[in-house]
Amino acid sequence: MTTAAELITSPAEVVTTMLEALQDGNVDKALDLLADDAAWINVSLPTVRQKRRIERILRGLDGSSYFRVHFHNVAEHGDVVLTERTDALGIGRFEQRFWVYGRFEVHNGKITVWRDSFDWGDILVSLVRAVLGLAAPGLNRPWPGD
Repeated sequence: MTTAAELITSPAEVVTTMLEALQDGNVDKALDLLADDAAWINVSLPTVRQKRRIERILRGLDGSSYFRVHFHNVAEHGDVVLTERTDALGIGRFEQRFWVYGRFEVHNGKITVWRDSFDWGDILVSLVRAVLGLAAPGLNRPWPGD
């Protein structure tokens, strides 16, 4: 059986495919692109180590919650991939949209380090806009490209 990781040729493609798989709700495909000893670092929050621990968090996207991603820029240099993107986390009509800078390390077709940075002020503003957007959708942060 061919895995997703075996079909992908560049580190940037590994990263974008993984995030797009999460957006599509395909957690199994996303996990296939993570190394068993992967580390997921959300700067200023505790690091999640090991694919099985990351899986528990990503499985939380199954069901009523969801994730969206819009790539502004993706850059690759060797095994390192940098992303500048807008992410959205949602439940029902509630959708929080915020800016994220990601740095990924990819080895042998698998993500070994997933490090996301964001601004807590932006997170707070996006939360307020998401709540207000429930009553008046125009008050939520616009989705890039809309």
